[in-house]
Amino acid sequence: MNKLQLIVCLSFLSLTCLVSENVFSQNSNAAKKSFISKEQIGQVEGHDVFQYTLQNKTGMQVQLITYGAAITNIVTPDKNGKMSSVVLGFDSLSQYAGNDNSLMGSTVGRVANRISNKKFTLDGQEYRLSSDIHGGVNGFDKRVWEGKEISKKNEPAVEMTYLSKDGEEGFPGNLLVVVTFTLKNNNDLVIDYKATTDKATPLVLTNHTYFNLSGGQDSKALNTELTVLADQFLEYGDGSMPTGKILDVKGTPFDFTSAKTIGKDIEKVQQYTHGYDVTFALRNQTGKLALAAKAYEPVSGRELEVYTTEPGVVFYSGNWLTEKVKGRNGVAYTKNGAFCLETQHYPNSINTPAFPNTVVGPQETFTSQTIYKFIVRK
Repeated sequence: MNKLQLIVCLSFLSLTCLVSENVFSQNSNAAKKSFISKEQIGQVEGHDVFQYTLQNKTGMQVQLITYGAAITNIVTPDKNGKMSSVVLGFDSLSQYAGNDNSLMGSTVGRVANRISNKKFTLDGQEYRLSSDIHGGVNGFDKRVWEGKEISKKNEPAVEMTYLSKDGEEGFPGNLLVVVTFTLKNNNDLVIDYKATTDKATPLVLTNHTYFNLSGGQDSKALNTELTVLADQFLEYGDGSMPTGKILDVKGTPFDFTSAKTIGKDIEKVQQYTHGYDVTFALRNQTGKLALAAKAYEPVSGRELEVYTTEPGVVFYSGNWLTEKVKGRNGVAYTKNGAFCLETQHYPNSINTPAFPNTVVGPQETFTSQTIYKFIVRK
């Protein structure tokens, strides 16, 4: 058990808590209706942690917990109508709050990804951080958020709120973050980010869900066909830290401008990251919502489209997943067993003037939107 001093309710392992395959109907003919439910699943450092279950009118379901504002499960149909989970997850709160949680499904911040040398200078003042990655030792993924059910045109939604106080993990300003998850009836999962601050601060928010679109039919994601709408990527060195250079993907293993399997060229990118852990500079740099990537899994027929207002997307091929970590239903995870498509501003932007701005000021409101659209190819 880690220093978070977990108190986990036994009810967390009941059928109404984090999903076993039996929670969701496997019968595509079952009656379906839109709903949202809420249940307390335990405590972390004296703070109650809740789980929300969202279902739309097609029967698709999404589960979220207030620890880390994390997506813990997404259940969608395959080409035969069978409902099964398409994301990795755990069976217990203690695993989500443990040291080996791999940021499973979490909302990541205050600054997702990397900041070189654990420091930056803003308005003439140097700030030193607790870590160079993912918002610090205790970033947003390790905080208990406030959850609230909201209704959007008969489409279930949950609003998660967290106040990051001035000085937390070394960052300046009291930052109020609101992340809203909406499950639409067309099988879109919409994530809206909003934040305000009383002092200028860098801000990079993303979600770290691991996708395996086979629904358990393939323990690896290497046969998933990926397309990324980007002609350039950020050069990186050891530890995936960007060098500041933006390179063309043409003629490199990072060329996903047309669909190819994740596994096709993965052996060519092992030097620093044991697989893909790369930021793509998307073609869309307008700040308006646009398609960023598509992933198609041929066994299940499922396709995932990712839309975002962000200028970049990080493609991570699950390089550090390990059999030592047991996931949902006690199934061991494996290297490259899932992939992430993390929409965000570029890593280390605060220390790289040529990259898009990530500083939010006290008179500004940060907004961003990402959509995960689930489709089935027959």
